[in-house]
Amino acid sequence: MGSGQGTLVTSSPGSDDRTVTPGTFLAVTTVSRVLALIPAYDEASRIGPVIVATARQVPVLVVDDGSTDGTATEAEAAGAAVIRQRPNQGKGAALRAGFRNAIAGDYQAVLTLDADGQHDPAEIPSFMGAWSSGAPVPDLVIGRRDFGAMPFVRRLSNQLGGLAFAWAVGRDIPDNQSGYRLVSRRLMEATLASDEAGFEFEVEMIVTCIRAGWEIAWVPIRTIYAGEPSHIQPWRHFTSFLGMVIKARRTVRLPLN
Repeated sequence: MGSGQGTLVTSSPGSDDRTVTPGTFLAVTTVSRVLALIPAYDEASRIGPVIVATARQVPVLVVDDGSTDGTATEAEAAGAAVIRQRPNQGKGAALRAGFRNAIAGDYQAVLTLDADGQHDPAEIPSFMGAWSSGAPVPDLVIGRRDFGAMPFVRRLSNQLGGLAFAWAVGRDIPDNQSGYRLVSRRLMEATLASDEAGFEFEVEMIVTCIRAGWEIAWVPIRTIYAGEPSHIQPWRHFTSFLGMVIKARRTVRLPLN
């Protein structure tokens, strides 16, 4: 692999075809086997500092999920490689596009974090430590937020959602919706066939890990809310999550093919 050149990829919904054009390649070294993956939608005003802080520790790939602002341009200016996904397809689809890129680049894990600054890149060493020192090595490391530090509505939805999901999978899951995660290569590969386009993909990822009998680890992270607008639509989020809970209850005991 060259140290400076590689691929910039544009994807289309409903197809695995990719148009490959020259871009920035994220080369793997013996020091860095982990790629930071940041899905982003209309985050031009906030993504730059996240990338700069993250890139001090690991290479960064941004999946621009159909943004209508300058997200991709700002991401490239901050030093990230960028996948432009058109039109908007949802966070799950964006993550899978990044997973394919990481697998093709021979990375052993990806570290996923949000573009809006709610995940502190200074906490990356906690994920790396949990992944490298676990016995057995976890395939999924999830950042566990402090629900008490959240605004009331979010705190309530996370607590109730946690109870429902724990019932569905038959075990305690301290935080099922945190997007700050480290995902192993084999878990990435196991999720590529998913058709979950939105945040439900992250919940399904936990179910996949449980079905496979793979280890899940947790690290405490800061809970950051600064009053910025969210892309989440509360009612749609609730109904989608309820559907995922029912699906998890039905499938969690099935063997992973």
